Amino acid sequence: MTVKVTTVGLKGMDGYRVSVEVKVMHGPESVVIVGLPDASVKEAKERVAAALRSCRYEVPDQKVIVNLSPAEQKKNGPMFDLAVAIGLLGAMGAVKEEIKEDTGFIGALSLDGNVQPVEGMLPAVLAARKIGLKKLYLPYDPNLPAIDFENVELIYVTSIQDVLDHLAGQSIFSFVPSEKESSFQETTSPVRFEQIIGHSYPKRAMEIAAAGGHHFFMIGPPGCGKSMLAESFTSILPALSSEERLEVISLHHLSGVPLSNQHSRPLRAPHHSASSVSIIGGGQYPKPGEISLAHHGVLFLDEMAEFSKKTLDMLRQPIETGTVTISRANATVNYPSQFTLIGAMNPCPCGYLGSDKYYCTCSPKQISAYQNRLSGPIRDRLDIFLDIQPVNFHTTMPIGDTSDMVLKRVTEARTRQYNRYGNQVLNALVSYDTLQSASPLSSSQQQLLRQISSKQHLSNRAQVKIIRLARTISDLENSDTITEQSIWEALKLQNRKQKMNHTKKSEKITQLL
Repeated sequence: MTVKVTTVGLKGMDGYRVSVEVKVMHGPESVVIVGLPDASVKEAKERVAAALRSCRYEVPDQKVIVNLSPAEQKKNGPMFDLAVAIGLLGAMGAVKEEIKEDTGFIGALSLDGNVQPVEGMLPAVLAARKIGLKKLYLPYDPNLPAIDFENVELIYVTSIQDVLDHLAGQSIFSFVPSEKESSFQETTSPVRFEQIIGHSYPKRAMEIAAAGGHHFFMIGPPGCGKSMLAESFTSILPALSSEERLEVISLHHLSGVPLSNQHSRPLRAPHHSASSVSIIGGGQYPKPGEISLAHHGVLFLDEMAEFSKKTLDMLRQPIETGTVTISRANATVNYPSQFTLIGAMNPCPCGYLGSDKYYCTCSPKQISAYQNRLSGPIRDRLDIFLDIQPVNFHTTMPIGDTSDMVLKRVTEARTRQYNRYGNQVLNALVSYDTLQSASPLSSSQQQLLRQISSKQHLSNRAQVKIIRLARTISDLENSDTITEQSIWEALKLQNRKQKMNHTKKSEKITQLL
């Protein structure tokens, strides 16, 4: 007799159905697990045997074969322990009830028969819903958020005996995350707009970036406020939706990195000495990197020119597609990486090119080499370019709008985009065909854009980004069409010719003297 029990396997964030087939047959006493198991899956036979013995069930002194189907997919992790144990009990006749194919089991076993949480359990739960499971037995994990799926019944268990009792129709004490644990908590960013004096134009640009999901880049001398502006960006971003929150928590569970707050959008700021694997993701068994941990949030690369050229060029695919593909000998996985990129750097190695207070000691060759560390393809994927200058605190400067005021406008602009496209997609991410059909440019606007693009030698990607920026600016102005004023503002935001160019260094030195 062959007993089949359903569980879930993971390949990155993507899950698939795994059928655990158990057969007890005549032969020498042994337990064999087949189906491309890794070492942790092979060790399941020892954990299962000890757990069943603790529950007063003896593994039969016959040959037991456990097949994890599909056999061509590599299996890893102790997530299959509970399914193997239930399948073995069914083959032994200890489970009389029929186990349906739409009932799944996930969880690791301890030697005393208890069911333990495993790494990647939340992605497995999300995958169980996608593959059509109606009932799922899993261990209770206090780190998991409250999950309420209409089509999937989640049954939290603590031991194998709990599973057997529930299958037999008996009631068990099931842990259910309380509403108090999962209730929304008001979160604040460490830095807010009202704490930043001056910088009215950068704040306006950040509002546009937040409304449309645009990437932006800042260049300026040390101490001018680049890091503070970047840290305040999350304060004007809407809170995560329930689906986005589950995705963010899932990625952190897979990486093993704790998530400080489950409701605010993540802000990841890796150091420029970080390896490309830690930023992009990878390892023998590929895990999410910083760009995936910043999913639905912000990736801040301070001192961007100090990152290796290889690492920066590896960002090109994630920026363009919102996903990253990691290929290794053991597996090829895809992780979501839809983030807002904020880059910041000094204008030169010493940092004081163009400063009115300090003298730049860098040669034109050093300046050119430093600024060229950002390749053309990377610059071409950025939407907004800002030249940040220090604020003079001796003059009275307005603080401007608070983060709450800007957040309200950003939320309204995003709502207009969702309604226009019929989906939760922003202007920076929607396909160009959809953007063009929903907001076509007038003939005069097309002519204007062609003339400026020809004069400034703008690439096709840069021209499309100008249209996307103009659409976002029009959304903030509550305009159904792209206005000419928004195009001019978008052209100003997309201007990549920084004022502090090394070719004008001699002129600036003359002015200072």
